Amino acid sequence: MEGITKIFGSVVANDHIDLVVRMGEIHALLGENGAGKSTLMNMLSGIYRPDSGSIFVYGEDAHFAMPKDSIKKGIGMIHQHFKLVDVMTARDNITLGQKSGLFSNKKDLTKKILDISERYGLGVDPDKRVFDMSVGEKQTLEIIKVLYRGAKILIMDEPTAVLTPQEIEKLFKIIRNMRDEGCAVVIITHKLNEVMEISDRITILRGGRSIGTVVTEEATIPTLIEKMVGGSIDLNIDRPKLNEEQKPLLTVNDLSVNDGEGKTALDGLSFTLNTHEILGVAGVAGSGQKELCEVLSGLMDAKSGSAIFEEHDILGKSAGEIIKLGIRLGFIPEDRLGMGLVGSLDITDNVILKDYRLSKGLVLRRSPGAEKARRIVKRLDVKAPSISTPVGKLSGGNIQKVLLGREIDSDPKVLITAYPVRGLDIGATHKIYDLLNEQKKKGVGIIFIGEDLDVLLELCDRIIVLSGGEMTGLLDAEDVSKEQVGYLMTGAHEAELAGAGI
Repeated sequence: MEGITKIFGSVVANDHIDLVVRMGEIHALLGENGAGKSTLMNMLSGIYRPDSGSIFVYGEDAHFAMPKDSIKKGIGMIHQHFKLVDVMTARDNITLGQKSGLFSNKKDLTKKILDISERYGLGVDPDKRVFDMSVGEKQTLEIIKVLYRGAKILIMDEPTAVLTPQEIEKLFKIIRNMRDEGCAVVIITHKLNEVMEISDRITILRGGRSIGTVVTEEATIPTLIEKMVGGSIDLNIDRPKLNEEQKPLLTVNDLSVNDGEGKTALDGLSFTLNTHEILGVAGVAGSGQKELCEVLSGLMDAKSGSAIFEEHDILGKSAGEIIKLGIRLGFIPEDRLGMGLVGSLDITDNVILKDYRLSKGLVLRRSPGAEKARRIVKRLDVKAPSISTPVGKLSGGNIQKVLLGREIDSDPKVLITAYPVRGLDIGATHKIYDLLNEQKKKGVGIIFIGEDLDVLLELCDRIIVLSGGEMTGLLDAEDVSKEQVGYLMTGAHEAELAGAGI
């Protein structure tokens, strides 16, 4: 890619960017949220057209008017938000849109899919429906889908954002297999430790411009950060010690919840969240974190138990009823676009969504919402042309900033955060940690569901460990190691730690 420029209104997303990707390499694309990474790759995959500049594939000048033109050149993009049809099987998703897909011999299609799976070390059941798959399986299916269409250049946008550590390890093995088979793999990510582990070369973007390309073996994390943000960043996470007396804020007793299929998702969970506290929740994906968030936010019914907040049992009450009680539960869901925000609405309307029930009279005034939107954009440095921009047009990290900013701005007493820094760059991530600590100082009780054990141990005051819906430990973060938390995540109980010698 040479001299690639792309402008949206007054925003220059890409400014004369050069990028060279070689066959048989894993090339990482680094940069802050809004640096232009996804825009650049969207032009390589035919979703956008560059305003100026040239794209060469195998040395030949290429012009992509639409994604199928890019696919014909052997380029496939695996998006951060999967493009799969839930009710269809893996095989039907793979062949969807192919001219002979719906009428080809089922056995021949299955054989071709299994051949690709075996060649690259991918595991997939062609007859399994997408809605029955884990997030890791969906990711694998997306990879097979582009390989089936003949892709030799793969673009992966935040491929590890929603994966467990075990799934990430498996994905990296697959990516290395693809590289060894001669594929070129471009990875967009913010996780610097993963970049150092998986990539061969790294290109850094800042403010829509290319800062340069470095060989991974010759790079360090501090130098990468400096190139990304234009200066150094303190990577230490603060856990302020407060003199204020902690008081019980939310008391959960013997909480049991079934998932959508009637299976036990949470079993007899009991804990107390205090004021001035960040309470972490650790566990592999699917251990009941999602159900805990939703049942406390009025989005899901409990099977049994109680959750007492200011003398009110909030279980069984709808989200609207909880708000009418004067209980402000800020909720940042795992699926930010599916549940947290409406992609087709602009920033202002998404901010208003939280407060419109509280407005008096028949007419909804937009000016307070617009002022709040401007405040959030400025406070969290949201990269957007204006507050009238549809949220779905923003980068994943900026979507997360809008959602988190709205919830914090609603002045909650309890803030429930599920993976709040997922998809955020290093600078924005530490800004979010600072904002959560600000809320803690105000007396807010925060439930912080995270996937990075190092962060949980540094940021949180106490940590609940979940395994298969059961609480296996409630630990003081200062007095526990990452290995101990990991051991409890496997299903062992706190009482067994000493016996295991961990």
